[in-house]
Amino acid sequence: MDFTLTEAQDDLAELTRKILDDQVTNERLREVERGDDRFDRALWTQLATADVLGAGLPESVGGGGFGLLEQCSVLIELGRAVAPVPYLSSITTAAAAIARFGTEQQQRRWAAPAARGELVLTAALTEEHNPTPAVPSCQAERQGGEWVLTGSKTGVPAGAMADLVLIPASTSEGPRVFAVESDRLTVQRQRVVDSDSEAWLDLDGVRVGDDRVLGGDPVLGWLLARATVGSCAHQVGVVSRALEMTSEYARERVQFGRPIGSFQAVAQRLADAFIDVEAARLTLWQAAWRLDEGLPCAAELATAKFWAAEAGHRVAHTAVHVHGGVGIDLDHPLHRYFVAAKRNEFSLGAAAVQLGRLGDALAG
Repeated sequence: MDFTLTEAQDDLAELTRKILDDQVTNERLREVERGDDRFDRALWTQLATADVLGAGLPESVGGGGFGLLEQCSVLIELGRAVAPVPYLSSITTAAAAIARFGTEQQQRRWAAPAARGELVLTAALTEEHNPTPAVPSCQAERQGGEWVLTGSKTGVPAGAMADLVLIPASTSEGPRVFAVESDRLTVQRQRVVDSDSEAWLDLDGVRVGDDRVLGGDPVLGWLLARATVGSCAHQVGVVSRALEMTSEYARERVQFGRPIGSFQAVAQRLADAFIDVEAARLTLWQAAWRLDEGLPCAAELATAKFWAAEAGHRVAHTAVHVHGGVGIDLDHPLHRYFVAAKRNEFSLGAAAVQLGRLGDALAG
């Protein structure tokens, strides 16, 4: 494994951070969060114009030809700024899947516009009360040359503002993934911890043709792996910045005539948080690299997500505790990092779920 970041990764991260530093201010975030969805369309358009959105997609859909590692570099910066844009669901997961598994027509119709920021895509991967998301709860039956989809999906990221949703469904031939326009679904917003909205989707006999099918097991497994790695990358950015903010506060906050960072208990918690952040970063890049190389990585994915969840939990709570009363002020910027870390912690399975998956991988 080569730990050296590519030139494209460095350049993309630098460009993304420059845009976010200019655009993502506390005041602007407050304005965005007053809306129905935590989505800054102006920022989304700017990222598209700067080719940040398309850079990690293949050239076949008008992208820059880079891949998952470059997307992770972007996601880390988005996490550092808790930026209100659906890059993980639209680009890293859905658009990348269509670019890889879709037909030329599907790529032109959905992936290419997504790379330009003209469409928002997402994938409905969460399964309610189902520890094995690779077994879709939605059903698809063949009727008269079409597929009829029934069931519901919960916790769909960006589901209320997406133009297209990738929906896994069980069929008599195994799981398949269907591309369905959101206006054909019953969509209900679900408010989540970080003021964003996910969505509950109802499929009441939605009919689609074969031109909406992406495939079966390989596509679903690929989607879950990409979404997991992307969530880990975003979490690394969130906890990295949260630790930086906490360290700065510990140097500036004076108690009993001394900066609180000079007290042993505070210094030890910050040291533990640093180790947690670096563990999350290391395991992320290991999983991302193996996945991008097409190597077996079930254990590495579970390990990375375990650290994203467990370290994310500890770092987020350390940040709040060290900040004291300021840490529970909903108007303070730190609050966004706390709730973002909590959302990432439970997304696609929290720490205990990942330990189970790691055990399965090792036993297998």
